[in-house]
Amino acid sequence: MSDFPSTRFERGKVFARTGLKMGTNYAKHYVRKSLNPKDEESSRNKLHTENANELFKEFSRLKGTALKVAQTMSMDQGYLPDEYVDVLAQSQYKVPPINKALVRQIIQKELGAAPEKLFASFEDEAIAAASIGQVHKAISKEGKELAVKIQYPNVRDTIDSDLSMGRAVLKRLVKGNIEEYFEEIRDKLLEETDYINEGNQINFFAKNYNTDRFATPEWIEELSTNKVLTMTFLKGKHMKEFLAMNPTQDERNNFGQLMWDFFHEQIQRGNMIHADTHPGNFLFLDDGRLGIIDFGCVKNFPPDFFELYLRLLPTHLHGDKVEMRQLYIDMEILKDKPDDTIHEEALTEFCYGFGDCFALPYRKGTFDFGNKEFENTIREFIKSAPRQAEVRGSRHFIFSSRVQIGLYRLLTELQAVIKTDEHIPIVEKKLLELRKENLAVSV
Repeated sequence: MSDFPSTRFERGKVFARTGLKMGTNYAKHYVRKSLNPKDEESSRNKLHTENANELFKEFSRLKGTALKVAQTMSMDQGYLPDEYVDVLAQSQYKVPPINKALVRQIIQKELGAAPEKLFASFEDEAIAAASIGQVHKAISKEGKELAVKIQYPNVRDTIDSDLSMGRAVLKRLVKGNIEEYFEEIRDKLLEETDYINEGNQINFFAKNYNTDRFATPEWIEELSTNKVLTMTFLKGKHMKEFLAMNPTQDERNNFGQLMWDFFHEQIQRGNMIHADTHPGNFLFLDDGRLGIIDFGCVKNFPPDFFELYLRLLPTHLHGDKVEMRQLYIDMEILKDKPDDTIHEEALTEFCYGFGDCFALPYRKGTFDFGNKEFENTIREFIKSAPRQAEVRGSRHFIFSSRVQIGLYRLLTELQAVIKTDEHIPIVEKKLLELRKENLAVSV
């Protein structure tokens, strides 16, 4: 099998082998449980750890769409056992790179010359590896530090086959039109594998957010293609490294506030949102700035959806349940005339409670994301969510939820204390602009 399994057959074999190994682990668990019932919890924890390690190992080999799934699973707030979250969190930092010879071949093919002819120096060892590609450090001929992202071979060609396997499984489990959700995921993955598109998005964020508070790379277009992306190098620490240094509360608060502000400044601009909110995409710089990297997954929400999404905050702050219910109906999450009224009532109460939980930080001048009660409340809400075998809501929820849940997850991990109430006017102002814009379009 190749360094990167790229055909449907090769990847199908990996998926099948993973399922078999996980099934074997389950069998071992039941044997241990029957032999020693008192040790059931320990056996179950071991089972989760073994299966999570198996998933991470094989997803790391598959890379691409499969590894994207692992990253999403690692940010789970309650569905998965903690052992899965802990192991799969490695997908944000620790992914095996492709071999050095293959890297050189890709650069030669894409840029027309060997690395030593293009750069003053090029490090063969990758400094980071992720789902779509890996990053190497280099020095330009002019002496500038660079980051060179190399896309894994054939990764773009695996998107459809991976998604088709996922679609086949999901269709057996849920009702409703899942095609638009898979189409949304496919569209974003195709964008992420187009490095020229990412280069243009880097330019946009560098122009608008490279300030005395935020830092972004700059695109080096002449050393980039669809499969090789060269940009200036940002030097900073990932969250894991930062927290390992036992930062002060003030340092935690500083970077937490910058994450919060970055989220709301994007809302204020309202056109392009960095939609891959996980720890691997943020750097904590020594000068106190927040570094933002990886602009492959950037979402431009349509105005009609964005207006509904922004209405969630003021609606929950006002606490009018009639208004809330109508909003969730408008968002196609609740049904006006449901067939199953008992389930719909449970889902309605869940929406009210979960929405209130996410609005809670805005109710005070400052909010402590280190409050374990708040973190546990979010977890419990997700665990207690009414299970329904039907997909609902807009396809755009995939990334709006990813951004907001990712943000709250990062802030709770930082245990940051954030000033929050000053951002309410930003949301309300943008909401008013969108209402006017959407009204003009409808007229």
